Amino acid sequence: MKTLVILRAVTLTLVLGGLSGCGGGNDDLDRYINEIKARPGGRIEPLPEITPYEVFTYVADAEGVRSPFVPDTPAATGQPGVRPDVERSREFLEGYSLDTLRMVGTLDMGNTTFGLVQTSDGLIHRVVPGNYMGQNDGQIIEISDSRILLTEIISDGIGGYIERDAAIGLAD
Repeated sequence: MKTLVILRAVTLTLVLGGLSGCGGGNDDLDRYINEIKARPGGRIEPLPEITPYEVFTYVADAEGVRSPFVPDTPAATGQPGVRPDVERSREFLEGYSLDTLRMVGTLDMGNTTFGLVQTSDGLIHRVVPGNYMGQNDGQIIEISDSRILLTEIISDGIGGYIERDAAIGLAD
């Protein structure tokens, strides 16, 4: 029992001693706060005026008003005459996306330069300009020692199609 009282007294002395060290050293902070409070107050800018929202009712048969639910003339956004050929037979490399195909080299036979393309399953295929590959109707337009250039036909998102250039570089 006497040990418990001594232990409590020692603990209380240590706690009070630790807390006494937290009180000093704030003179510079108090001085800074007093300086800030002594400064004159500034002018507060008025809030901007809020214009009320104007309600507009769309009428299906209103003349000269475009429906917000129908896109603007899709032919104007896409390139005229650009469409994928749905009648064309698909080539083998069109079953792979371009990012899974790798150019691994070229092969010159006579007057023809073949591009060597490796698929994700490790098979190597020969391609020439005019062949198709990739899943966006990509037609090869040029084969050089360092890359295969092709033109893809992609959807513009609102009913039309656009052409974009793509390339597969020689793998290191």
